[in-house]
Amino acid sequence: MIEIKQLKGRKKYQEVTKLMNKHIQKMSENIKEEEIWFLEHQNVFTAGSTTPKEFKIDRINNIPVIKVNRGGKITFHGPGQLVIYPLINLKKRKKNIIDYINSLEDICIKAFKRSDIKLYRKKEKNRGLWVENNNELKKIIFIGLRYSKGIIHHGLSINFDLDLDNFQKIEPCGLNSKDISSLKELKINYNKGKIYQDLKGEFIRVFY
Repeated sequence: MIEIKQLKGRKKYQEVTKLMNKHIQKMSENIKEEEIWFLEHQNVFTAGSTTPKEFKIDRINNIPVIKVNRGGKITFHGPGQLVIYPLINLKKRKKNIIDYINSLEDICIKAFKRSDIKLYRKKEKNRGLWVENNNELKKIIFIGLRYSKGIIHHGLSINFDLDLDNFQKIEPCGLNSKDISSLKELKINYNKGKIYQDLKGEFIRVFY
């Protein structure tokens, strides 16, 4: 069975990526080294591979901006946002990237449904998931991935109750910041512990 690790505390982004890069080196040789990490980051902006080249800012509101090798544009991570890093050997599992992304979205849709929260796909914008609020869709789940030598890593982030002000400073994932929200801002009732457990259960079911 794949191992799920809950990393305690609020983690520095660069420290986690160093651990991630070290771990995925093992995985290219042994599928049994697959893991899924649940964590929260300290405040950080991360600029993915499709961030415009002219973007050279290294701090926003005194928060570091880190260039990363995942797909996608700039986004924000911080306390109150769950980050999930599945470290998966797609090559040995014989899965393609689109099927994998569909699986990530399905996992979230099924887990949130158990808390009576309906999530929506909106593929014409970009991958990730949305909730409906006053007849508008607001994005709360984001996906950004890196695929190399058969291994896929980085992952997804879920806005529970983080401070959304920092999204106002950027165009998160190429979207208008008004499209971004959180369960707290939308006043959606939820039990964070239950959703965490349901997400873990769905990951184990899919990647047993």
